[in-house]
Amino acid sequence: MSIFPKLNSAPSEVSTKNKSRNTSSKKYSRFNWGFIAAALIPTLSVGLFNIIVDPYDVFDTPNFLGINHSKPEKDNTDRLFKALDIIRIKPVTIFLGSSRTKQGLNPSHPALSSNQPAYNLALNGPNNYEIFRYLEHAIANQKDIKEVIFGVDFFMFNSSLKNQPSFSEDRLEKNHLTINDAITSTFSWDAYSKSIETIKASLKDPNKNDDYGKNGFMPNRNLEKGQNEWRFSSGITLYFSLHSDYKFSNQYLSDFKRIVDLCQEHGITLKVFISPSHAIDLEAIRATGRWEVFEQWQREIVKITPVWDFSGYNSITTEPISNSMKNYADNSHYTKPIGDLILNRILSYKAETVPQDFGILLTPDNIESHIEQLRNDRELWTKNNPDKVKLVEDLKREYDSKRASNIKK
Repeated sequence: MSIFPKLNSAPSEVSTKNKSRNTSSKKYSRFNWGFIAAALIPTLSVGLFNIIVDPYDVFDTPNFLGINHSKPEKDNTDRLFKALDIIRIKPVTIFLGSSRTKQGLNPSHPALSSNQPAYNLALNGPNNYEIFRYLEHAIANQKDIKEVIFGVDFFMFNSSLKNQPSFSEDRLEKNHLTINDAITSTFSWDAYSKSIETIKASLKDPNKNDDYGKNGFMPNRNLEKGQNEWRFSSGITLYFSLHSDYKFSNQYLSDFKRIVDLCQEHGITLKVFISPSHAIDLEAIRATGRWEVFEQWQREIVKITPVWDFSGYNSITTEPISNSMKNYADNSHYTKPIGDLILNRILSYKAETVPQDFGILLTPDNIESHIEQLRNDRELWTKNNPDKVKLVEDLKREYDSKRASNIKK
């Protein structure tokens, strides 16, 4: 039998096998591309959705009424969106400080009309290092800053107050959105869930043109009526949980001095003031056994720079605690009208509108007499408000009891 027919059939068999392999390869290729598309399309869709809704105001996407004009989660991402606002706005006047300054001082105050744009760069619960770094970030993006107004708080000097988890060195002293922040704000599940919340909030009041926080000013709003007394008690308990073991930090004092020195180096006018939390807040400091530390803190900061003090016991800070208050949203945060009085005083604007006992400029020359007056004022206030003293003491005992129980567990 001839072998030629068999030999001739070999190439045909090889060809058939190759065609089969090519077909399989194409099938696998289509499957792979289909799989990639199935994975990418939802991811890209979520990213595009988050960019359009922009729940943190990171991408500066236009706000559309009824869609994304109301952004309830923006307040909790101030270390992110404020860093980007500085890049975009390049303000010549900035406010520094904590949420007290953030909620109380309005950059659109008429005394600042010749120093615009102004921006409220205050952050939630910062220490002095974080504040220093954000000042450096502002200067890196605007070489012609003219004025800094800094609301300083005793808690900022607590050594146990570490940088907040949302603080990032990587985003500071940049002139662009970092890759990490872009990815997190675009593709994360957290951003997606906040986009959904943004839409829901916008649908609740679709006709309200909301530019909340556009200049960094984020006053307390939508507070439940009749809840002031509860907010005071909750705020004092929160203070105990954060600062019950307060230890004064020389490093944070050094960071405070770096802020002062940095302003001097760049020819920036700096005005520092002590925030006027309610008088009952001072009782919380006393209850933690840190009153002498509080007094020494005042001595230390006035060695570095003059400081306006709006705290203590005056006609503003001793407002009776009730469910109908004008000066305070809670024990810690003053309202915009009080913030206006602060700016009126330190900027010499309509001084006649400011109560005579609200705001004293502290220097090394008058600090001891001021501390002595503070002690006398406290003695009088506690005598007239024994119920408030008892409230703080009861809250402290309750906090200590819960803390001891948790330690045993």
